[in-house]
Amino acid sequence: MPAEPVFPPHDLEPRKGSPSPRLREAEFKKRFLNQFQDKAYGPLGRELNSIASAAWDAYLNSRKSPNTRKAGPEFSDPDYDLSVDWLNARDAIRAARVRHDNANGPLRILLINGSSRSEHTCPGEFSKSFRMVKIAQEIFAGRPEIDVKILDLSRLCSEYGRQIHPCKACFSTSAALCHWPCSCYPNYSLGQIHDWMNDIYPMWVEAHGIMIVTPVNWYHTSSPLKLMMDRLVCADGGNPDPTTTHGKHAKEAKELEMKGWNYPRHLADRLFAVIAHGDTEGAEDARRGVSEWLKSMDLIPAGTMAEVSRYIGYWEPYATSHEALDKDTAMQEEVRNAARTLLGAILAKRTGKKVTADLRQPREK
Repeated sequence: MPAEPVFPPHDLEPRKGSPSPRLREAEFKKRFLNQFQDKAYGPLGRELNSIASAAWDAYLNSRKSPNTRKAGPEFSDPDYDLSVDWLNARDAIRAARVRHDNANGPLRILLINGSSRSEHTCPGEFSKSFRMVKIAQEIFAGRPEIDVKILDLSRLCSEYGRQIHPCKACFSTSAALCHWPCSCYPNYSLGQIHDWMNDIYPMWVEAHGIMIVTPVNWYHTSSPLKLMMDRLVCADGGNPDPTTTHGKHAKEAKELEMKGWNYPRHLADRLFAVIAHGDTEGAEDARRGVSEWLKSMDLIPAGTMAEVSRYIGYWEPYATSHEALDKDTAMQEEVRNAARTLLGAILAKRTGKKVTADLRQPREK
């Protein structure tokens, strides 16, 4: 018998060597002060320079989370200083889970508009995605056992201070380094604040059914939707105890993962529907990508009619795309059928009985 190969122990030292992004003081203050271009700030130059100096001190000393408290006995390291922002986000998720698990509470639907377009900023009119979300909402209206929330991601582009910061890919270093909820933000020293995800996480957690409507932007989902998708990585295997890695200590996280990681599925068993619509190409791939992403997190497809990929005004002028949706009554009915299918699925899950809906496709081959 040939000898078993002998492998060296895993090298868990984090790999380093990319260029430093650190700024010198002059460049930092230039960037910081650049946000105060409005004439109203003109008389406040001295005050702004003082604030810029304070911001430089926070940056220089990397004070990511200036407000902390001791973790306490429920955590692996009770003496670790945990961010108050993270603790508040964790508490909001816990409260959302209680609402989700309450068998006597309403069934909760989250409708997500993935388009960045709205009349409140440069495009000057709202999106077809938003219209479809409102069409779906009609199916749930007037039912006291159903609670519906709309997450309108277009507000990233039109509302002051509304941001979803990009995922920093902690999970790729180690699953244990990706905390649930995400602890990467806010980062006050880098000015990475106003992160919307701490409000969005509880909306997903409390939901029994989720419907996502997205346009196709260059063969892919919209930018706002992709930002949210990436930041939900912590919901699929993320570490609920940041004290086990003492914040973002990569080697500790690697060692913890190699001892055996259980990859907790924080959003498992929620039902979903997906609608992707395009003008020329990519609708099927966009819909399939979102659906496969949701299934990979152990969410459950509500049914065949809950997944729709269509073209509205195929190769027609963009200027008349809303008119094209007006005329496409079959597409509108497909949106309603997706909502009806999602509704039937969550009712069946709650009651333990199969809920049948006599639905027909509004168009045949």
